[in-house]
Amino acid sequence: MLNSYSKEDKVLLAVDCIIFGFDNEELKILLIKRDFKPEKGKWSLMGGFLKQNETLDDSANRILHTLTGINNIYMEQLYGFSKIDRDPVERTISVAYYALINIEEHNEELIEKYSARWFNVKEAPKLIFDHDQMVNHAIRRLRYRTSNKPIGFELLPEKFTMRQLQKLYEAILDEELDKRNFINKINSLDILVKLKEKDMTSSRKGSYLYRFDKDKYDKKVEDGFTFKI
Repeated sequence: MLNSYSKEDKVLLAVDCIIFGFDNEELKILLIKRDFKPEKGKWSLMGGFLKQNETLDDSANRILHTLTGINNIYMEQLYGFSKIDRDPVERTISVAYYALINIEEHNEELIEKYSARWFNVKEAPKLIFDHDQMVNHAIRRLRYRTSNKPIGFELLPEKFTMRQLQKLYEAILDEELDKRNFINKINSLDILVKLKEKDMTSSRKGSYLYRFDKDKYDKKVEDGFTFKI
């Protein structure tokens, strides 16, 4: 019978976080420069070990808050990575999470404290261990989620232009979208509120600002609405 815990193998459980951001033009990923061996001085995802009094979500939230200073971050558990020799120091299983943050809201002092830096996802350096594999999984999941859920708005400021929204989806999907078709599609979803304010930095006439109406979206979902881009 499997009732003798003391005789079973003990392994470490780590949580690694893939943090995505958007700077109005490019999809970014936040990486840290590792300051201890092995692989000291190389780029890595932000991670840590699960503590006795934590759930996996608790651990991911702690790690994300430590690096960004932000609470209530959108995150999703991604995948478990259990290759026996993935960590050369000790047998370690990692559960990866991906998170979406508005770059404007993060704490720049914390970023500097941990020698962290934002990279374009297309230009990110090679990462330690199996972290590149984690990032690839996260990008695929992000593309899937943004096509059928409005999670992309987590990467935008509260007020945004239609151009910003289109650039966001182009960055995530890694493809150019037809402007007219995109605007028609977004308008047909009827989940944005057009504001009277304008962003005057984009042109002399300015561009109207919008915000995502989450209450309206939630109500539409209750009525059977399906989000699809």
